[in-house]
Amino acid sequence: MKILMLADPNSPHTIKWVTSLAKRDIDIMLIGLGDLKVKSYEPYPNIKVEMIGAKVTREEGSLKKISYLKSIPFIRKEIKKFKPDIVHSHYASSYGLLGVLSGFHPFIASVWGSDVYSFPDKSIFHRKILEYVLKKADVICSTSHTMAKRTRLFIQKDKNINVVPFGVDVNVFKPMKVKSLFNENDIVIGTVKTLEKKYGIEYLIKAFKILSDKYPELPLKLLIVGGGSLEEDLKKLAKDLGIWNKTIFTGKVPFEDVPIYHNMLSVSVSVSESESFGVAVVEAMACGKPVVVSNVGGLPEVVENGKTGFIVPPKNPEKTAEAIEKFLLDKTLIEKMGKFARDRVINLYNWDKCVDKMIKIYEEAIIK
Repeated sequence: MKILMLADPNSPHTIKWVTSLAKRDIDIMLIGLGDLKVKSYEPYPNIKVEMIGAKVTREEGSLKKISYLKSIPFIRKEIKKFKPDIVHSHYASSYGLLGVLSGFHPFIASVWGSDVYSFPDKSIFHRKILEYVLKKADVICSTSHTMAKRTRLFIQKDKNINVVPFGVDVNVFKPMKVKSLFNENDIVIGTVKTLEKKYGIEYLIKAFKILSDKYPELPLKLLIVGGGSLEEDLKKLAKDLGIWNKTIFTGKVPFEDVPIYHNMLSVSVSVSESESFGVAVVEAMACGKPVVVSNVGGLPEVVENGKTGFIVPPKNPEKTAEAIEKFLLDKTLIEKMGKFARDRVINLYNWDKCVDKMIKIYEEAIIK
């Protein structure tokens, strides 16, 4: 089988999809916009990566913003040479439009999040682009049922949407003993997230402050793993709240180290303002960690409230603190819910099963 994929090659999600499919002896041509910044594809002889210099710009004016469409002749030429069985766009707006205008069928469009949540709300022009892409797609895929429901606003009623989650490799993300940054008795609350506004890290920090003041006798620690534009602001917040001596910011860490940091946590917290799915939550659960998440996007779909963790309102440090407090008052919940969390991931979000499902979608699309 040969797949021509239009996607951001630097995205960890793209890397995971492409390399996993390559391991199943599928030939992949990956075409992306901008510059290639990773070496993840080099070990695979059946992956070819082509980068188009054009980028999706933020310049004013709709014509400037879609100047990357100049790459269509290049994509059509590569299709003629590669002779794929399928063209698959990951991200239904920019890469989706490239996929449609390539003229190839079967064409699959995967929605990722902002392409259906924020892109169509920018203007009627943006909405029409999304509707056009989804109308022309032979198959639509979504990472969650919640996002599929949102996507239905932009398609004809009788069109099917396949839900294929961003699962995790349960042999990589698993409970394990790691060399921790903390003492054995420390209760480590934290998150593994990009430090951007939509992920609500400030509410976690404020919730930790509430608990730190309420339980000064407990060895509470806060671990924030990830980099981003708000890193310095969040560090300042921790200092201003007087919890700096209990807090560790790691900055951006290599992907291969992410399971190590998940395993340092006692409780994982993701109280995002918006979230299409929540891969980091699934990763934490796979590592046997109970989670506290906000009631937004696909997060409530991932977490079984009261069994694998707790669901709280977004932008609410008080309710977040109350949920975390339950683990402080009954530490047996940490192990009990953590076990249920891993079991749930194995049953619903095992990466191998997700890849199996995508390959089956490919096979059915080719037959049609």
